[in-house]
Amino acid sequence: MNSADFVSIRVITHDVARLVAFYEQVTAGEARWATPDFAELVTPSCTLAVAGSRTLALFGGDFAQPAANRTVIIEFRVADVDAAYERLAPLDCEVVQKPTTMPWGNRSLLFRDPDGNLINFFTPVTPEALERQAR
Repeated sequence: MNSADFVSIRVITHDVARLVAFYEQVTAGEARWATPDFAELVTPSCTLAVAGSRTLALFGGDFAQPAANRTVIIEFRVADVDAAYERLAPLDCEVVQKPTTMPWGNRSLLFRDPDGNLINFFTPVTPEALERQAR
């Protein structure tokens, strides 16, 4: 059996431009726009795609609901969670958890994007977490 490569996650939204602008600010990256209804923020390890709700018709249905996620956390490894927290303060996004060191060794910051999706910025800080990252 062939393995599958996880390469991206796609967020569906009613306002692509607003959500893309938010993610460009929080990641300090620049999106690649394919159409007004689809853009991607490409990182070395994975891609975050943002698509408008109108794109759902291309898949044959209205099966995803923008701004309704309550289970998925979009995670980004950053060099310094505390510095990221300070940098995000002017964006006035909802902070769910200020920087906290988790039992598994990552320092973590949880906040929400404008559609309410949960985002985790994390930095491995313990020797064990740093070792897991190196694998």
